Amino acid sequence: MVGDALTRLKRAQGQLSGVISMIEEGEDCTEVLQQLAAVSRALDRAGFKIVAGGMRHCNAARERGEEPELTEAELEKLFLSLA
Repeated sequence: MVGDALTRLKRAQGQLSGVISMIEEGEDCTEVLQQLAAVSRALDRAGFKIVAGGMRHCNAARERGEEPELTEAELEKLFLSLA
């Protein structure tokens, strides 16, 4: 799951570099904003993947009778911070 998030973050990093280049080259603001929105979505999706992985990890810990690293309230707070 971390691999998926990392892949998304690397893709977003490349997209952001493209946005910076577009601005430096004086590209049309509409195109720049469309690409910036795509970067934002990619970052959001990476965050959601990380939270989802944390939820699965914590549930698995509970099923094993262990104390999870994060409480449900902490996970919820992290999730909502992405919204």
